[in-house]
Amino acid sequence: MIRRKTQREIDVMFLAGQIVAKVLKVLQEMVVPGISTFDLDQKAEELIRNLGARPAFKGYNGFPGSICISINEEVIHGIPKKSVKIKEGDIVKIDIGAEYNGYYADSATTIPVGKVSPEVENLLEVGRKALEIGISNAKPGNHLSDISHSIESFVLAHNMSVVKSFVGHGIGRELHEEPQVPNYGPPGTGPILEPGIALAIEPMVNLGKEDVVILKDGWTVITRDKKPSCHFEHTVIVQDGEPLITTRLK
Repeated sequence: MIRRKTQREIDVMFLAGQIVAKVLKVLQEMVVPGISTFDLDQKAEELIRNLGARPAFKGYNGFPGSICISINEEVIHGIPKKSVKIKEGDIVKIDIGAEYNGYYADSATTIPVGKVSPEVENLLEVGRKALEIGISNAKPGNHLSDISHSIESFVLAHNMSVVKSFVGHGIGRELHEEPQVPNYGPPGTGPILEPGIALAIEPMVNLGKEDVVILKDGWTVITRDKKPSCHFEHTVIVQDGEPLITTRLK
């Protein structure tokens, strides 16, 4: 069941989103050659807790980190490790969730490290714009699939692919709620959006084909063809007028 949030709940979710946005901003500035993904994870946990929240991912179904951090062909759910050091030319996906006063926020971005190829620069631009296009369709009266279709159409027009094995989701008192928010599909289907519906919209865009595999660690998802992938995400609340992006720093 899709549960619409009250104004009080939206106010708390906005605060949770701002915590995530602040932490993500600091981590982006820390992403330089030589830093380990473990160091970024430790800093994220410290910042989240200092801001009065709890890392949503830590311990979630056994996940060991406070953030998911995925590099290059890794799409999502990469585990932070001391042995993994970021290098010049990498693209680094950081996915952060936080729980604040009983409500959740979830956001992700992809960061180029130093100089990357024009092809990869284009991938990141397409991923960023796909998220914005999806968010622009999170309006009352639209169908849920209007978000999905707008993302897929934009990505396919740039000769890239969207991951179909993993999708966005509703969010609120739980990290993952109904409905699922695919990044693909026909328009005009699924639930009609109403004010108070909260969604984590998260395009995962591959430079190559859509197929992915999960590594033996049971978490890390990579592209089957080993081509780069990007991931962008915001927590969004449908409202009259423009959607409220709780995880965009105000």
